[in-house]
Order: sequence, then structure tokens, then C-alpha cells
Amino acid sequence: MAFRVVSVACVPLVILLAGCDSSSSSSAPVAEAAAPTPVATPSATPTATAPADEPPPTAIAAQHILVAYKGAKGAPKSITRSKVEARKRAEDVLARVRGGDDFTQLVKTYTDDAGSADRLGSVGKFTREKMDKSFSDAAFALKVDEVSAVVETPFGFHLIKRNQ
Repeated sequence: MAFRVVSVACVPLVILLAGCDSSSSSSAPVAEAAAPTPVATPSATPTATAPADEPPPTAIAAQHILVAYKGAKGAPKSITRSKVEARKRAEDVLARVRGGDDFTQLVKTYTDDAGSADRLGSVGKFTREKMDKSFSDAAFALKVDEVSAVVETPFGFHLIKRNQ
């Protein structure tokens, strides 16, 4: 009988709880659950937001800015900055991105990845296995057009922008 004291906004929850209680021998909760069948329609709302529940994509496209340091894997011989200096530089670039500077323009100035510099930082479309795990984990966690925090890999420090 306490079910009838609950406010109208909570009725769908009470209905779900009463409907799930198979051990109840009283017919009152069943009658309450059956009466507002049209009210159960809001449970259809999660299917409207189902894209969030879709499996993650198997491939995405991204751009990145790589800030390398002396001794990093594949770092050009011309790179003399320390690992600490590289992290600081990557954090400074991230602050500029967060401040509204254009990511693509920042690639032109700050990336140490000669391979993607001509493509404005684009690493193309890739699957998780094709990149360093730290890079892939960060990139696949992003929403389209979102930029990651600073991500460290054996190549240096990356800022990743998911494009697709």
C-alpha cells in the first residue's frame, strides 16, 4: 500500500520494481504495474539514445602533434630537448588548443613528426592495433573533434584530435 503514497514522478520506477518482484503474492502491485502500461513507454527512450550503447568503432581517423625529446624512439637527430622540456612544450600547446587556437595551425608550428607534418598532422584512419597502445587508447576514447590530454608514447608526447 505504500506504493500509492509515492509521487507521480517516481511511479515508473515503482512500477518496474513491483513488476520485477515475482515473489509477491499480492495482486495489488501487479494491478498497479499493469494499469500504467502506456507510462512504461519512457523505457523506450533509452533506445533513442542507443548510439551511445553501440559498440566502439573498429577504425577512426585522427591528427596529432608529436613533441619528441632526445632519445625518444624515432626522434630526429636535430631534437635536443629533454623529456621534461618536451612534456612542458606539449602542455603549452594543449593550453593553446584549449584556449581556442586552431589545432591544424598548431601542427604546422609544433609537431616533430615529419611523416605527418605534410598531412597537417593526419595519421589517417587506423585500427587500435596499428598504433601504440597509449595512443590508441586515448584516440579511441575521444569524441569526434575532441582533443586529448597529453599522451606519452615511446615516440614522445602527443596531442590527438579525433576527426572521424
